[in-house]
Amino acid sequence: MKTVRLTMAQALLRFLDAQYVEIDGQERKFVRGVMAIFGHGNVTGIGEALERSRGSLEFIQGKNEQGMAHAAAAYAKQSNRLSIYACTTSIGPGALNMVTAAATATVNRIPLLLLPGDIFADRQPDPVLQQIEHPMDYTISANDAFKPVSRYWDRITRPEQLMASLLQAIRVLTDPADTGAVTLALPQDVQAEAYDYPEAFFRKRVHAIDRRPPSSSALDRAAALLAGKKRPVIVAGGGVHYSLATEALQKFAETFGIPVTETQAGKSVLPWKHPLNLGGVGVTGTLAANRTVAEADLIVAVGTRLSDFTTASKTAFSNPETELLSMNIAAFDAVKLDAVPLLADAKTALEALTVKLSAAGYRTQHDPEVIAARKREWDAEVDRLYALEAADGLTQTRILGLINDFVQPEDVIVCAAGSLPGDLHRLWRPELPKSYHMEYGFSCMGYEVSGSFGVKLAHDRGDVYALVGDGGFLMLHSELVTSLQENRKIIVLLFDNHGFQCIHNLQRGHGSDGFGNEFVGKSGNVLPINYRGIAENLGCAAFSADDAVSLRQALEQAKAADRSALVHIRVLPGTNTDGYESWWRVDGAQVSESARVTEARTANDEVRRTARPY
Repeated sequence: MKTVRLTMAQALLRFLDAQYVEIDGQERKFVRGVMAIFGHGNVTGIGEALERSRGSLEFIQGKNEQGMAHAAAAYAKQSNRLSIYACTTSIGPGALNMVTAAATATVNRIPLLLLPGDIFADRQPDPVLQQIEHPMDYTISANDAFKPVSRYWDRITRPEQLMASLLQAIRVLTDPADTGAVTLALPQDVQAEAYDYPEAFFRKRVHAIDRRPPSSSALDRAAALLAGKKRPVIVAGGGVHYSLATEALQKFAETFGIPVTETQAGKSVLPWKHPLNLGGVGVTGTLAANRTVAEADLIVAVGTRLSDFTTASKTAFSNPETELLSMNIAAFDAVKLDAVPLLADAKTALEALTVKLSAAGYRTQHDPEVIAARKREWDAEVDRLYALEAADGLTQTRILGLINDFVQPEDVIVCAAGSLPGDLHRLWRPELPKSYHMEYGFSCMGYEVSGSFGVKLAHDRGDVYALVGDGGFLMLHSELVTSLQENRKIIVLLFDNHGFQCIHNLQRGHGSDGFGNEFVGKSGNVLPINYRGIAENLGCAAFSADDAVSLRQALEQAKAADRSALVHIRVLPGTNTDGYESWWRVDGAQVSESARVTEARTANDEVRRTARPY
């Protein structure tokens, strides 16, 4: 057997550089590159290998480990999980900074390869800088914190262990049913240790992403269930995008006259103008969608994990006559809410059901006029909110209307947390698939700017806009510098409402007077934070807006800028949307000095009794 002598880090990169995926006969490189922040735990191992032996892998220097890993996850999400960047850090704090991003990727079913440095495997420098030293188990390091948030975890304590581990890592990263964060902890001495690796290990590998077809019996059960229903409604999730099934979903809906509602991850599966698209569903859903779902006798869940926001904490589908059919590649998600599972690739399942039900002459009994009227009424409500004026400033819904009118169909908006996801889910009007990029599985503040940079790495057909509150921006905006360094322009639209106003609203809605959520000093005055100055000092272009005219002008200036730009927008607090016949379970105190708090808890418990029990 022919061998080649390489360090473990060099072998790792050579293997990653030779990985490809294939779907529907199309082949593409799976690992595009490596993002890194170097420290003593990786600079002389993977750092040396990246400097001299990275092959065709691109290198991107991160600025914050969490932000860097968010960018890698956003790239994979925007690429429909068909391409990734790996992320490497030093040991200790550098590694732990990626734990939040690992959880974000795993919750959202997004492939993310993390390569944190680790303590010395030979234990001779003892304890090494940044070592935890667990007194009961000396094998534990900071990297053990990745175990609960990773789909696959390993520690490579000998260079030859790398081979078996990488095969498992790639299996998870390319498996639509099992993907998420993969963490390979790499002791710093082992990274630099040499081994005679078989040359065959580094051959080009093409990992086929086979479309799992439904079994004939499962397809029969699904078709029989649908055939007996008069008012089914589709809930389209992110799996529709990842399986490239938007056209199949549209054909399925049109063939049988089934209204479509969208989760946050599924939004943009259909153009907003499509007559069957009723928009977002659940806690942040539209009135048209929520009313139609409440009357449905069958929920056809396609590629969704049925989170509490989608199900309105299990109250949206609480009609005892409502059944669920769940098309999903993952059995774990397919059986939720006691659904009838159809384990299959979304595109394959939709196409097979379309053929089978067409042959049987199936058609729903939805009243087209009712569906059309509800859509018209909701469109009118969005128009009203987009035009909503206030005497003392800009409302959040007015700002979104102005932005939606300005951006082009091929542009992408990115968001993650605060009140913006609810307003965007209800009000945003996308025309093309993948033009709406929302991280709402984990709703991770700080994802917005970093994620926009990752999306820009995957998207070159238009501009990429980060929509972020002032709270999220303060948490994490360091990858703005990386966007400048890599000449990947992003436009940050910063909604300044002086605090964590989404949670402030939630707090007051449950009886509180409001506590600890606004950015005010001890004197009670709003903190005078110069967000525009922050962006300019980082090297970005920056503009401000406090009315409709200045916002339009700032958007035009940001679009014309030759580098990443920030638009600071002053927003009236509390001008976001809410309600629309939905509910989200947040339990208040059962005992409180405030009568309003206990009253809110009583009202909460009354709604809670209507939820599905499982």
